[in-house]
Amino acid sequence: MSVVEQARRARDAAEALAVATRTVKDAALVAMADALVARTPEILAANATDLAAGREAGLTAAVLDRLALDAGRVAGIADALRQMEALPDPVGEVVRGSTLPNGLELRQVRVPFGVVGIIYEARPNVTVDAAGICLKSGNAALLRGSSSAAHSNAALVAVLRDAVASAGLPADAVQLLDATSRDSVKELMRARGLVDVLIPRGGASLIRTVVEESTVPVIETGVGNCHVYVDAAADVAKAVAITLNAKTQRLSTCNTAESLLVHADVADAFLPAMLTAFADAGVTVHGDARVAGYSPAVVPATDEDFATEYLSADISVAVVDSLDAAVAHIRRYGTGHTEAIVTDSQRAAREFVARVDAAAVMVNASTRFTDGGEFGFGAEIGISTQKLHARGPMGLPELTSTKYVVTGDGHLR
Repeated sequence: MSVVEQARRARDAAEALAVATRTVKDAALVAMADALVARTPEILAANATDLAAGREAGLTAAVLDRLALDAGRVAGIADALRQMEALPDPVGEVVRGSTLPNGLELRQVRVPFGVVGIIYEARPNVTVDAAGICLKSGNAALLRGSSSAAHSNAALVAVLRDAVASAGLPADAVQLLDATSRDSVKELMRARGLVDVLIPRGGASLIRTVVEESTVPVIETGVGNCHVYVDAAADVAKAVAITLNAKTQRLSTCNTAESLLVHADVADAFLPAMLTAFADAGVTVHGDARVAGYSPAVVPATDEDFATEYLSADISVAVVDSLDAAVAHIRRYGTGHTEAIVTDSQRAAREFVARVDAAAVMVNASTRFTDGGEFGFGAEIGISTQKLHARGPMGLPELTSTKYVVTGDGHLR
């Protein structure tokens, strides 16, 4: 089936979803969650096929980690759907309303986008998260995963479509596009008028291609070259714990810290402890000349290192002479995702928050908290690093647009 035909089917399904009640949509989410758990063995069998092929193809450990499923991960994905079921339905929410001087009643209400296309790489959990958040927000989902996860995604979507249909909604609310041909990506990016919005999730190359070549409106989810800045007024023990968590809690996520900046005034107290902690955790430090002075294990950092989203057990580290220098470094190399400061100075924290241009800014907290689930939004569709239409973790409200409803009583202009 062509992408255009799938998009047309999605458009028909979106009409039904737009008027579906919360009760019906929530029943579908629960059915989807229950079906995932009940059919875990077939999902894991399909995932094993993808993992075997990925190892043979030489996929990196980070990519294999993103690709891998086990019973616990499937249960966690199902739990995310159940948590979404408990969240408010954004559709129909009145954003603002008033009665105009002429008596007309004006309301701005949330409505679904309609058809949402998602292009993503080797993360099968995105298949379920995207399907669930689109359904709850009244949108049909066209999913284009990577070929490396083709068997996993096919198994997941088969389960989801059966569950959606069992709840009385169109199965075409969730569709998987062919991952074996690049033509499906091109067709999806050109399906303006059938697809309302396109969301890319993946590496810099994928995102750049979609943003530059799509005729469908795009919400850019960004690369995460996230920084932790340890200020002169930082508590050393706290800074070590936060930085270690930000880097090592999970290496392959976009909110993992990839760069560490250390104020010169605290470097002697902080860096020896931090470098030891990194060594114990198996993290390779790519440091500038001043950082290298603290350990022979430090690899000399290049300009490219400071611009890299590693997604591995590597981190770039530099010593800076001031908060100004830290902000300048972040402006040069940051990707607008998440930046963190560790400090006991309220003045430094306020200045950092005000001057750093990012979707999320952490004060004395790990970058790993930039996440829809951690923010209480439920499963997210992605983390937007642009400023329109949404920014930061995109939950249910961000998967809607608005319309104005104007009610009169024979009003004429």
